[in-house]
Amino acid sequence: MARFAVAVAAMVALAFLIPLALTVREFARERAFTQAEQQAAAIEPVLVVTTDQEQLQRALASIPAGQAGRIAVHLPSGVVVGAAHSGPEQLDAAVRQGRVYTVRVPGGYAVLRPVAVDRRTAGQNAVGQGAAGQSAAEQGAAEHGAVALVEVYLLDADLTRGLWSTWWVLGGVALSLVVISSLVADRLAARLVGATRDLAAVARTLGSGDLDVTADTAGPYELREVGLAFNAMARRMRQMITAEREFAADLSHRLRTPLTALRFNAAAMDDGPLAEQTREVVGWLEREVDFVITGARAGSGQREPARCDAAEVLAERMAFWSALAEDQGRPWESAADPGPAVVPVARADLAAAMDAALGNVFRHTRAGTAFTVALRVGEQVVVTVGDAGPGIADPQAALRRGVGSEQDGSTGLGLDIVRRLAEDAGGGVRLGRSRLGGAELELTLPAGPEPEPFGLPAEGRRRAAGRRPRRWCGLRGPGRAGAAGASGGRRRGRRAGALEFLEENRESP
Repeated sequence: MARFAVAVAAMVALAFLIPLALTVREFARERAFTQAEQQAAAIEPVLVVTTDQEQLQRALASIPAGQAGRIAVHLPSGVVVGAAHSGPEQLDAAVRQGRVYTVRVPGGYAVLRPVAVDRRTAGQNAVGQGAAGQSAAEQGAAEHGAVALVEVYLLDADLTRGLWSTWWVLGGVALSLVVISSLVADRLAARLVGATRDLAAVARTLGSGDLDVTADTAGPYELREVGLAFNAMARRMRQMITAEREFAADLSHRLRTPLTALRFNAAAMDDGPLAEQTREVVGWLEREVDFVITGARAGSGQREPARCDAAEVLAERMAFWSALAEDQGRPWESAADPGPAVVPVARADLAAAMDAALGNVFRHTRAGTAFTVALRVGEQVVVTVGDAGPGIADPQAALRRGVGSEQDGSTGLGLDIVRRLAEDAGGGVRLGRSRLGGAELELTLPAGPEPEPFGLPAEGRRRAAGRRPRRWCGLRGPGRAGAAGASGGRRRGRRAGALEFLEENRESP
């Protein structure tokens, strides 16, 4: 900013300095010529009275140009008093002009001033000079001439005398103005830039989730207006988020009463598939309601950093969906790298994203279509869900919120949930073609710090780190049992829960 201020100040100074320097040079020339004309005019009264050479020499010696030997008088008789520098042609041109005439001569300029003299005075002087030995032709010229010329000689240096000192003064003044204006501009710019940076820092703080931040309303008028508008926006955001949080907490809290009644009714039911299913669904709803209430009361700025083990969540959700896969005769395979796969995502959020991804497979492919789920752990945790279905025609549209298939009543929220989860955690989502020939969803999440296994000695941790990849293989053909390993009633409950999920969450791929 300071360099910019110096450049602008220098440009402004040069814009005034260059024309002013040229004007000063012309003024110096005009001053030199004016002084020469004044000295030539000082001889005119003497010529009007007399053309005597001795008197003219005394008159010339009384002025500065005569003392310097740079003035001469050309009498009508042709006699020259003083040191002349002009030629006959230049003298004739000056007589014809009848006014002050400036000509270029070697080494400088000659200022010629014509002066009308008395014919009788000029003739008497010519006769006296003829008696002294002047020729008859010169005497005749004296009788007919009536104009004398006063010549003042100017050197080239006279035209620039004092010019350089004036230019140095102007340059010093311009430099001082540039320095002063640069300092003033730098102070003003520092104030403006400082206020702008403070406002940008406040905006970044607000973007990071701190809704209590406010912008300083000091600084220039425009930035004060921006700061006031920013504070009004932040205040309105706090009000809206608080209202939504309270609404979510109140609504979730209202659901606790019917959920409690459902839990008591499920506990009072006899053992059987329906009772097992009801208990699982009620427990699931209670966990979700508790999560919503806790998050709404805490707020985004007070919540603990979310973490979960993606391998555990994946195993849990595969156990949930495996019952429906067995019922529909879907061959499936799930594999995960050894060790924990900690990601900065809440367990419930990751489970919802996995349900959305797996639910798309069951909803948009025929029964009996195979699918695979894989978990890779490295610098990032990558979850891949692929199927052998027809694939996705427009992957970009499938990730947009609200864009669903009208044929099956999709709302277009399924993969948008996965996308938002990945983006909020600093990861991403990619849709492509799986090795089975159908669609493939790849969810990438940043890997978090590995948690310390509770109660596991160092030797046990080393053995756990060297385990082979975990693999769960599902149905290889219709009628074969999967690897879920659950009881019949629990499996029927999971199958019913998966069907209920597909019915209530009509999502697009």
